[in-house]
Amino acid sequence: MSDQLKHECGIAMIRLLKPLEYYQEKYGSWRYGIQKLYLLMEKQHNRGQEGAGVVGMKLDQKPGEKYIHRHRSNGDQPIKEVFDRIYGEYKIAERENIENFNDANWAKKNLPFAGELYLGHLRYGTFGRNSIDFVHPVMRENNWKSRNLVMAGNFNLTNVDELFNLLVDLGQHPKDYTDTVTILEKVGHYLDEENQMLFRQYKNDGYSNKEISPLIEENIEIQKILSNASRSWDGGYAVAGLFGHGDAFAMRDPWGIRPAFYYQDDEIVVVASERPVIQTALNVRAKDVKEISPGNAVVIKKNGTVEELPIRVPQKRRSCSFERIYFSRGSDKDIYKERKKLGELLTPSILNIIDYDVQNTVFSFIPNTAETAFYGMMEGVRLHLMEEKKRKIHELNGNWTEEKLQEIISVEPRVEKIAIKDVKMRTFITNDEGRDDLVGHVYDVTYGIVKNQEDNLVVIDDSIVRGTTLKQSILRILDRLHPKKIVIVSSAPQIRYPDCYGIDMTRMSEFIAFNATIALLKENGMENLIEETYKKCKAQENLPKEEMVNYVKEIYKPFTADQISCKIAILLTPSKMDAEVEIVYQSIENLHEACPENNGDWYFTGNYPTPGGNKVVNTSFINYVEGRDKRAY
Repeated sequence: MSDQLKHECGIAMIRLLKPLEYYQEKYGSWRYGIQKLYLLMEKQHNRGQEGAGVVGMKLDQKPGEKYIHRHRSNGDQPIKEVFDRIYGEYKIAERENIENFNDANWAKKNLPFAGELYLGHLRYGTFGRNSIDFVHPVMRENNWKSRNLVMAGNFNLTNVDELFNLLVDLGQHPKDYTDTVTILEKVGHYLDEENQMLFRQYKNDGYSNKEISPLIEENIEIQKILSNASRSWDGGYAVAGLFGHGDAFAMRDPWGIRPAFYYQDDEIVVVASERPVIQTALNVRAKDVKEISPGNAVVIKKNGTVEELPIRVPQKRRSCSFERIYFSRGSDKDIYKERKKLGELLTPSILNIIDYDVQNTVFSFIPNTAETAFYGMMEGVRLHLMEEKKRKIHELNGNWTEEKLQEIISVEPRVEKIAIKDVKMRTFITNDEGRDDLVGHVYDVTYGIVKNQEDNLVVIDDSIVRGTTLKQSILRILDRLHPKKIVIVSSAPQIRYPDCYGIDMTRMSEFIAFNATIALLKENGMENLIEETYKKCKAQENLPKEEMVNYVKEIYKPFTADQISCKIAILLTPSKMDAEVEIVYQSIENLHEACPENNGDWYFTGNYPTPGGNKVVNTSFINYVEGRDKRAY
């Protein structure tokens, strides 16, 4: 993606089902669990680079022995910094206790992160400041083990205001106004309630306080706690957590918006945000890694039993299609096929816009997430050429020569690596003119392969959100090759609406499709539609979110997708460009054909899966009209 987006976080959780000495004997190290956690987090580094955190938990520690350890970092290399601290402590311990270091029982008693439960998190900040306080895992501590709670998640809730007020009504005093705090405290409240109910029950049965604690730990109902806590959550979430006594869980929203997968055998249970990272870390097959069903939670009891249990009533599946287009790693077998299909389905539109002049067209892609869609696009072009070759051979009606046949069959698409992502340029020049010049050098190009003023240049990107990098950098450098026409292809449809379930896209003014539509309305004397839409949004500002309607859809109705694409091309074309610029977007229909099981498309269509989505889009539009540069939730 040429436009930088901050987006979903990543989670990783491990429960070792055997004693640590088992892993020392079989794998040569009691550090097996923490090593696998490191792999899971590194393989998901694409999901968050603003912060990382790890919690390790030990089972069956005696009173007075620390059993929960946490390291977090919001530095430049947060994963490295966290694990450097962990392994730095191990190196010191190994130097000072070389005779005991490989003794698993000694390590569990004496060393941090030598335990059976691990929870890791990678953060992209979509809510709250990039402070260490907002880096997961977050904790709710208590002297009773079964009241301790550690959580990490990939989530955004649209109704933080409602949830915050519910906590206040319960008598709580939340320490911050974020979805992280509200989720942690909501689960914590029902955890306290469950503990208190069981305490009263066993107290009435005549048990002593000391006898009651292990009974609570054994019989606490995690399913009930999660079900009660999540009843009012509106948004997308994949949340994992540990309880101090040793139970653990990973739960997913009822629409399946945010991804979550797990694997289990007789040695280990693993949860992660993406399937291929589990496959790689444990060397297991895709069929053995299960997706957590929407509305369900995987619950791992202290005794090692594992169940996937219903928490919320599952809704119509609306898994985020942006995961398929861009965010998730393309090494997942299904995502790889879907990205190729997205490219292939664009072929008819591309051929039409270059007048089917394949011989005078160079095809390329913008590094690097668009590469798979590029392969699909080229398969589509080759299929077209194959049909053309067959047609031309049939037209010869047997009257062919070797030369003529060679001329027909030798036609192949011209595939080249055009754009090269150069070093990460830091735009420290503050004046606009100097900064734009610097941004223009983020990419470099391969010279000498485009025929001046004769060739078309088709370049595919996975999506075009703001278009800033296209205008300030990519189109300018592509124009240095002097093509006749530059066609920028987006494997995603036009992004028209804000996201509120994990991606950092909340301001309408940042979307080039929205800006193009506003420009078209003004050019066509239809500014009144902007004011009418604003009034409709404003009128429902104080309604319950369940009664709100997405009126922002109305500003797009007067124009076709092609008309908006043409206007986008005009807005993004830099001054003094020699080449003609055209932009081709994916259609909604093709998106659904390529990703049939992951049809969450609200940022393209405005069809939000939860009521809170309509609240967010209306607020975002109000903010735009009123000139307020702030989040919509």
